Amino acid sequence: MIGRKIVMEQKAPSLVDLCVRTAIDNIRYLGDVGETDIYLLDKILPHCTLDQLMHVEKCSEGRDLSPITDKLWKKFYEKDFGVESTNLVVKRMNTKGVFFKWKQLYEAKLKDVANAEKKAVDRIMQLYKKEDARKQSRQVQFCSKVPPSSNKRSFFGGSGPGYNVSNLKSNLMKKSRIEFLKSNEVKNLAAMKRNSLQRNHSASLMKKPVTVSGKDLASTSSKHTKPAVRRF
Repeated sequence: MIGRKIVMEQKAPSLVDLCVRTAIDNIRYLGDVGETDIYLLDKILPHCTLDQLMHVEKCSEGRDLSPITDKLWKKFYEKDFGVESTNLVVKRMNTKGVFFKWKQLYEAKLKDVANAEKKAVDRIMQLYKKEDARKQSRQVQFCSKVPPSSNKRSFFGGSGPGYNVSNLKSNLMKKSRIEFLKSNEVKNLAAMKRNSLQRNHSASLMKKPVTVSGKDLASTSSKHTKPAVRRF
């Protein structure tokens, strides 16, 4: 008996409540609310996201939904831009004696944030451009530097450690010439030529005939001949 009494006391949901629940469950499909009563919209629209609320207001042209949506837009403003910013807007409106809809304030704030972000991005891009220009300038200065020359001739027409490349007009050709002269292949060829010259010089010394004069022979003979000893 007690269980039956509890069941009888529970009221079945009305048709309006079922419609509200159905609208909330399918709120992503909500568009033009038309002539829907305000008290029903007050139960449905708080379940909208920011984009869904914006869509409903755009679709419901000719009807001012601000009596319901203004407080919702204030919540979105406070959520996205902070409590301090919201209180500052309220203070300014009270001081100046003006009132703006929170939807308008939200859109205006959104534009300000977008402009501020764009300016920040532009400043960063300018800094990157300046840094790139500075790096390129340093690279050009490095390539255009001509090494010092010396009086000692190298194997390939260079000049000592400085590598004389003054006859080349292009800085790039000069740089390539210097790198070529510094390469291991050039050093090996120079060493081979030095060794070849030394071998030729040694061979020429060995082949040169030795001439001995008569004076030298007499001098040599006098040194090795012992004087005769006379005995009494």
